[in-house]
Amino acid sequence: MSAGTGPRGPSAPDTAAEPLRLSSARGRWVVAATVLGSGIAFLDSTVVGIALPSINRTFHGGLGSLQWVVTGYALTLAAFLLLGGALGDRYGRRRVFSVGVAWFALASACCGLAPGAAWLIGARVVQGVGGALLTPGSLAILQASFRPEDRARAIGAWSGLGGVAGAAGPLVGGYLLSVASWRWVFYINLPLAAVVLAVTARHVPESRDPSSTGRVDLPGATLAVAFLAGLTYGLIEAPSRGWSSPAVVASLAVAAVTAPVFLLVEHRRARPMLPLGLFRARQFSGANAVTFAVYGALGGALFLLPIELQIVAHYSPLESGLALLPVTLVMLAFSARSGQLSARIGPRLQMTLGPFVVGAGLLLLTRATNPGNYLTQVFPAVLVFAVGLAILVAPLTSTAMGAAPAEHAGIASAVNNVVARAGGLLAVALLPLLSGLTGATALGTTALATGFRTAMLISGFAAAAGGVIAALTIRNPARTPVAVEQYSRTWHCAIGNPPLRPDPVPAGAGRAGP
Repeated sequence: MSAGTGPRGPSAPDTAAEPLRLSSARGRWVVAATVLGSGIAFLDSTVVGIALPSINRTFHGGLGSLQWVVTGYALTLAAFLLLGGALGDRYGRRRVFSVGVAWFALASACCGLAPGAAWLIGARVVQGVGGALLTPGSLAILQASFRPEDRARAIGAWSGLGGVAGAAGPLVGGYLLSVASWRWVFYINLPLAAVVLAVTARHVPESRDPSSTGRVDLPGATLAVAFLAGLTYGLIEAPSRGWSSPAVVASLAVAAVTAPVFLLVEHRRARPMLPLGLFRARQFSGANAVTFAVYGALGGALFLLPIELQIVAHYSPLESGLALLPVTLVMLAFSARSGQLSARIGPRLQMTLGPFVVGAGLLLLTRATNPGNYLTQVFPAVLVFAVGLAILVAPLTSTAMGAAPAEHAGIASAVNNVVARAGGLLAVALLPLLSGLTGATALGTTALATGFRTAMLISGFAAAAGGVIAALTIRNPARTPVAVEQYSRTWHCAIGNPPLRPDPVPAGAGRAGP
């Protein structure tokens, strides 16, 4: 699941139907459709990570291929996420959501049928586009479909059930790998998608943003894909091809050229995919910098952890999946309380402390490089960075949303999501390179154990850097009743995604005080 409404924020349904009540049968069906729709994307990201060692045993592609299995999906998801929300606002959220679910299911079938690593990577790239179409629509549908007094409860139910789906991911993935094969982590999406499409067609009302006019920002999306693809390809392929390889040099040159062109295009467009003016607010830029550091550190670490647990520590797929279950449980239990604390004291302390605690947990994972006891080697590290995330997540999203004008609440949430995913994408590409996990021996037991320890050190310090950024840039807001209420009403998903902000923040609420 992911943060944000459509890029232009919530709007009333454009149909004549009366807004839904959560207590009605149709209202509950709408929640079910959005939970299952966003849940298949989140479930997929969880189980694929667990399946990576099994995929490598099938295709023998090495660590570079496994990086592409993850980054191929993350690349198109991050690049097209804002565009997906804009398309929903323009052409109908139910329509684009349904197209995204069907697209995602077809691409999942192609992943399951993959005869080789190249096919699987290509299918994952296509799958990411489907995820970008369905992800922003799930929350935007709730925003637009329910009456205002039921909207917060509907989104709270969506978030809570999404957390349950996140907790079930390791169980489902580990079970499928133990009784069948890694191909079933993709096939499982097909019946779920069929149910979502049927429920959506029957029960979900159509809605769109009447103010969404003008051309959709396809040039911006295309440039974003070119930049991320060029940079990712260069970082992943350079260790095996060489930094002087024409393909590597060309890809990095594409990234270097498209980055400034993207910024120029977004600056000049009347309705850009990414409003650059949002980043003029130090509070907003600081919150997103913290997001990039922490979620980048987590993305890189959690890419390597299931591989290390299965190859070095000899965990089964089910055991490696269950290893991270405490993170979701801790966040579900304590993140709401963290949001309430932030409402009372301001976000600066928690946003400074949380990344340091996350970093400490990642540093503790350096001990998980030998066969041994989960309770002594892995669980303490998982528990520590779970506590850090519980401290950080709620005030982080409240700060990012509170620093944006009310009319940009939706796009601010989507930007925060994209920043988190881009951080994870670049970390998966860069972290193995920095930790020496390159070449044919990268997945050997000794090399992987040594590289994993280095990678956890890098990830731990990267997460802690987020705390330093927060200390330098984040300020506590002026304490008003409205600000306290808005900071308190925060929901979130589990570790793979940035948090959620259901309601636009009134102008001035949550901004840094003098």
